[in-house]
Order: sequence, then C-alpha cells, then structure tokens
Amino acid sequence: MAVTIKDVAKAAGVSYSTVSRALNGIGSGNSERRQKILKIAEEMGYMPNQAAISLKLSRSYNIGLYFSTISKMSSPYVLHEVLMGVYSITGSQYNVVVKGIDMHKPGTLNPSFFDGIIVLSQRNEDILFIEEVHEKDLPMVIICRTVFYDAPNVTTDEAEAMGKAMDLLIENGHRKICVIEGNANLDSTKERRKGWRVSMLRHGLDPDVVPVYHGDYRYTSGYRATYQILAQEERPTAILCYNDEMAFGARNAIYEHGLTVPGDISLTGFDNWDLSGYANMKLTTVERNMGEIAKEGTRVLLRRLEEGIVDNSRIYLENKLVIRETVRDLTR
Repeated sequence: MAVTIKDVAKAAGVSYSTVSRALNGIGSGNSERRQKILKIAEEMGYMPNQAAISLKLSRSYNIGLYFSTISKMSSPYVLHEVLMGVYSITGSQYNVVVKGIDMHKPGTLNPSFFDGIIVLSQRNEDILFIEEVHEKDLPMVIICRTVFYDAPNVTTDEAEAMGKAMDLLIENGHRKICVIEGNANLDSTKERRKGWRVSMLRHGLDPDVVPVYHGDYRYTSGYRATYQILAQEERPTAILCYNDEMAFGARNAIYEHGLTVPGDISLTGFDNWDLSGYANMKLTTVERNMGEIAKEGTRVLLRRLEEGIVDNSRIYLENKLVIRETVRDLTR
C-alpha cells in the first residue's frame, strides 16, 4: 500500500496540513521542522501525487481578518479604520474575509481557504485561536496587542500613550480628575489603566483616590458615566476618557448640565477619531492610528506571502499627544 501524507504526519508527530505545506515548500522555508519532515517522507518511501501537488500549490488569495469580537466590538471606528488599512495594502489582489474569534469553533480553521491570517487581538482568550493558526502552519501577523508568540506583532504602547494624556492634565494643574474606563475584559483597558496610574505615581500623586467609572468604549456609556460623575457632591476639573467616542458622550452630558468644556470641565480622549477635531469640540486626545497599525501588519504578512520573508519581530508604532482645545490650564 502506498505511503500517504497522513502516514508521514503520524510518523513525524505533526498535523496533515503541516506535512502538506512542508512537502510543497509553503511557509516553512528551510526550517529544521521542514527538513525533518522531508527526511521522514523519503525514508518511508512517500511518492507525491502530482495532481494533488498542483491543487495544493494553487493559492486562495484570501486573507482572514479575525477580530477578538465582532458582536461586541469596542467601537465601529476601530473596525472601519482597520478594514480601510488592510484594503489599502491588499488592493484587489486578495479577498479579505472578516470574522470574529469569539464566533469561531475551535479546530474548524481550514488552512486551504486562507493564504494568511491577520489577528486583531484584544483578549487573553485569543491565544487559543492563535495557537490553532500556528499549528496549521498558516502565515499570521498579530496587531493591536503584544503577544509573546512565534509570530510578528504590530501595535503601540497604549500604557505610554494614556500616560501622556494624564501627564497633560496634571501639568496643567488638574488634581480633581475622574476616569471613564472601557470594556474591562479587553487588554487595551488594562494597558490604559496602567498608563494613567503610572503617570500619577510619577508626579507624586495617589492613583487609588481617583474616581473610576466603567464604560464600554461606546458613546452612550461615556454619556451615562458623566451623568453619574456630575451627580456627585464634588465636581471634577477634568475627565480622562479611554476613547474619543466616550469623550463625545461626556461632552454632551456636560453641556446638558449647563456647563462648558473646557471652561468648567476639561476632557481628554484616545484614538484621534476622525471627528475629534470637529463637531464643535476640538478634542485633545492621544493618537493611536489603527489604520497605520493595520497597514504595517498587512505589509509584514504580504512580505511573507510574496517574498518568503519571515520576520517575527515586535513592531511598536509611535503614538502622539494631539493637543487641541479641551484642556484648560489651571496654573495660569
């Protein structure tokens, strides 16, 4: 009986798809694992089926864009910016298939359907999907989060970025500061929390006394949290928001109370949303350019697919503070 790929896979202790890709020279280059598989195949007398090889070598020209979650996406802005960034690099050469990791059934990823995968990771739970992609030997890039895994990462330092926003408030004399956080389950929330707390400690202030209100990165949560803030006996001089969308909700709640920004309450956001410089509020914010992150991640993936360049480095794009008109200087 002829030796099959499945026989080789069993002998090598790897998956069927890994052997197939190694035999066809896809994705593995001259790695030690590929050489081991080729040696085992030769020793077992494996004879490739030429028709099957031709079929396997045909590319799908599909790229999977997997978000941590689609149904509970932190903001439509993030989804839009990432999609536009990916499309601007792939052009018409690839089909981009958008899916949610939270809706993926483990073990069902079909490696023949994708040439590569872009993972926008925001949760620790995503590692199970990342491991499945890696096991099936699919080229992959992880964006928006640092994951210590054998794959390239493209992101920004969100803790440093949020620290810049808090630094600005403190340096402008603000001490009565409230914080409106995002979704507690996302790594972005944890990193941003770390950032403003480190900033306060650096300035000799106690972060544990800062009132923190919970939101979900959406406009309504910023609006509601601000109503809670303004219902307290002591009014803050500034509100630090975890994204621009919540900051716009906060702004409208402040106006409905007959107050002004920044005359009565200063505001900062995060992301540098398209509308941040408009809508009658030129918002001071931190720019984390999701479009550029997506573009760079796509470039890294296409270099792997088109040129065979494997680069598992961690790339941190610069973030910057965008100072507009919503932070009042109390030191004057």
